[in-house]
Amino acid sequence: MSQKGHKRRLRPKHKILAAMSALVLGGGGVVLVSQGAFAGQDSRNAPVTATIDCPDVGDKLDNVPEQARNEVDANLAQLDTQVADAYKQLSSGRAKDKALLGGLKQQRDQTITKLSDTLGKAGQKPAGLDALSGCVMKEAAAADPADEPPADNGAQGAADQGAAKQGAPQQQQQQQQQQQQQQQQAKGGPARSDFVAIGNVKPNVRKPAARGGASTGSFAVQCGRNENGHFNPDNVIVAPGVSNGAHHMHDYVGNKTTDAFSTNNSLAQSGTTCTNGDQSAYYWPVLRLRDGKAEKDAKAPGGGQDANVGTILKPKQVTIDFKGSPVSKVTAMPRFMRIITGDAKALTNGNANANASWSCTGFENRQLKDKYPVCPKGSDVVRTFNFQSCWDGKNIDSANHRTHVAFADANGNCKKGFKAIPQLVQRIVYSVPPGSRFAVDSFPEQLHKPVTDHGDFINVMSNGLMAGAVRCINDGRACR
Repeated sequence: MSQKGHKRRLRPKHKILAAMSALVLGGGGVVLVSQGAFAGQDSRNAPVTATIDCPDVGDKLDNVPEQARNEVDANLAQLDTQVADAYKQLSSGRAKDKALLGGLKQQRDQTITKLSDTLGKAGQKPAGLDALSGCVMKEAAAADPADEPPADNGAQGAADQGAAKQGAPQQQQQQQQQQQQQQQQAKGGPARSDFVAIGNVKPNVRKPAARGGASTGSFAVQCGRNENGHFNPDNVIVAPGVSNGAHHMHDYVGNKTTDAFSTNNSLAQSGTTCTNGDQSAYYWPVLRLRDGKAEKDAKAPGGGQDANVGTILKPKQVTIDFKGSPVSKVTAMPRFMRIITGDAKALTNGNANANASWSCTGFENRQLKDKYPVCPKGSDVVRTFNFQSCWDGKNIDSANHRTHVAFADANGNCKKGFKAIPQLVQRIVYSVPPGSRFAVDSFPEQLHKPVTDHGDFINVMSNGLMAGAVRCINDGRACR
């Protein structure tokens, strides 16, 4: 089983980065001045952020025997941890580029060797994995400090004054250090170029027209907005049994117990927040305000320890719908089927598997893949996840968590050998204060880029509930 199922696109050799000019902490990477203008910016030397770009080992694993999956998953998760740790060293200035990349390569060499040996013992050792251990630096637009809101220092200032009056210089110094740390963590959010006014985006949504034999119904599931406060930085699909396998915080609705250690049995025995008894697990990275405030996870894995900082935004609305095919009837999903949509590592992997859709209420005929929307007054930010709607008819998962499902083509047709299933569409709405900067949680080295947005789903509907959903969709009815 693969930790990642992302296709990697070959790129030209990165140009050499110039000397470091400043550090931006809290997920922003190292800010440098490039020898030439960064793509999309003017001819002046523009600040860029250095991050770490490593080959995607998981993408090469298209056949992992069942008996080897647990150990392979653990090794793939270890590769992610090694990159995250190296990025932390880079962003804090504790290591030189060459030494850092060399040390990372040594770590990856050892882990990839273990992974290859595991597959070899299971009779499926792939060739060429040893060539995937080397990593390079990748440039991205750096955050503009002018875009970052100041930390909320009102309460801190009052505390400092109180400490001073009490004659406690040590306490005051500690509070000032904490204040500075929070201000640093507020830095490093998305770059100015990562945002665009939605009014400047042309309508770009095209839906194929329904043909004869189409399944035009829908099945809605109401699971709330995570009122239970179910958060964790795990991902049981790609890193089962690994705490903090995602290195970013997930928002959950539906299944109440989903975490890294969930099994099919535990999911089937769990309660649910869904009103119709659907025990499925629906989860996605949290969205945060880049406000410099310390969230509850400010010092925790997946939170501040992994450069995900700021106030977690609670969704204003979450809708979960299953829709039909414009060209055929749909068939039932098997229970415990896993689907991932989007690419959590699209900044370094490229856009081949990216499937982010950002927009604003009132403008949802305009969808953004690699930009955050700036919404006008009275309009809310919207994230939409359109999941794959074609299935190979056999597998509930695949080694790279992608090849057992596929997207329909532009006309709504599934490729040969695949059949249409109910398409999961998740829509999440947020009320973002006007002028606020926000960012999706991400792996540290992915720099909170909007293109890295993604959603995860495990179908735990009972067979009866799924059959009812299929009948409703195929009959052209709107059910809930």
